[in-house]
Amino acid sequence: MPMRQTGSTAYGNSVSRTNAAQPRRGPSAQANFERYLALAKAKALAGDRIEAERNYQYAEHYHRLIIGSAA
Repeated sequence: MPMRQTGSTAYGNSVSRTNAAQPRRGPSAQANFERYLALAKAKALAGDRIEAERNYQYAEHYHRLIIGSAA
């Protein structure tokens, strides 16, 4: 016997405002920039050029976000 659904719940559009997920706030762009820069320097000192470059690229991304938000 098929399950009977009524209203918008049949399409999964029902949203309970009391249980709605709140947006998650992570670390600031400045904190992430400093984190990835420190990781990149540590990897470079350890001789892992690939991981160092990867972390430098992440740091550059967050640096651009910082510069963009200041403009």
